[in-house]
Amino acid sequence: MTAPQVVLVGPMGVGKSTVGRLLAERLGSGYRDTDDDIVAAEGRTISEIFVDEGEESFRALEKAAVAAALAGHEGVLALGGGAILDPGTRALLAGHRVVYLSMGVEEAVRRTGLNVARPLLAVNPRKQWRELMEARRHLYEEVATAVVETDGRTPEEVAQAALDALELKKA
Repeated sequence: MTAPQVVLVGPMGVGKSTVGRLLAERLGSGYRDTDDDIVAAEGRTISEIFVDEGEESFRALEKAAVAAALAGHEGVLALGGGAILDPGTRALLAGHRVVYLSMGVEEAVRRTGLNVARPLLAVNPRKQWRELMEARRHLYEEVATAVVETDGRTPEEVAQAALDALELKKA
């Protein structure tokens, strides 16, 4: 059975893509991002899908992309920030090495300015980010094998902390 070496979850802007690529490099494996899979399959951005079809439609695409990636990817896999909202996806993550990359709101502001094209943060981004995290934090923790704080750390330090937390060795 094919399974990812590591699955990364966490809020938008936490660095899943950057850390995921570093982890893949250190582990000598491939990297895959389910958001990238959706964009490639649909031929449009996540924001466009949200605007054109709504969140429910996007979440259905996301659920299918995550299931396919969990079944067909052996390297490092990064999931979109809201992938863990689906109970079926959370069930699929059971038994996988899942690292929850966490950050506080001040770190989110510093990293993203909370002004980038994020469809769920269109109005009052700081407040909306806090509300998203209040709704999602326990779900990230539920699926996590390990939690790695990212505040004040470089991507390299976060990648090393993830390896250490999972007791994985570099290739």
